[in-house]
Amino acid sequence: MNVLQFSLLGGAAFASAADLLAGLTFAEATRPVPGVPYTLAEVLSHLSITQRASLDLASGRAQAWPENLAVWPDTPPTEAEFGALLAELHAGLAEAQVLAGDPSSRARDVLTDLAVHSAYHWGQVALLRRLQGTWPAVDQT
Repeated sequence: MNVLQFSLLGGAAFASAADLLAGLTFAEATRPVPGVPYTLAEVLSHLSITQRASLDLASGRAQAWPENLAVWPDTPPTEAEFGALLAELHAGLAEAQVLAGDPSSRARDVLTDLAVHSAYHWGQVALLRRLQGTWPAVDQT
């Protein structure tokens, strides 16, 4: 696995996406956290939307970022939509791994941008799960 692949999945310098999503329930994902302007579901939706648009660019299925793409959801997902969202995130991560294995110059640029953008939001996921008490705390000793 190369550095770009590790950066997209996490697990080296920061928690992996798989670990961050492990055991996540619909109730937890849609529960508001006091003082935070978004839910886990909204952050994950944003990740999924931007991941899909980026993968379309990296793979050549699209030549430009979609005009007027709404990158944050207008309404919270239903439980069925949330399940589909998680499946799309996992599928996108798998596709990103394939594309990052031997990327073209354009794909490398797009995937690097996606990795940096996603890392920021995966950090939000980790923080929200910790605030809700549903993700293991880091050993403070």
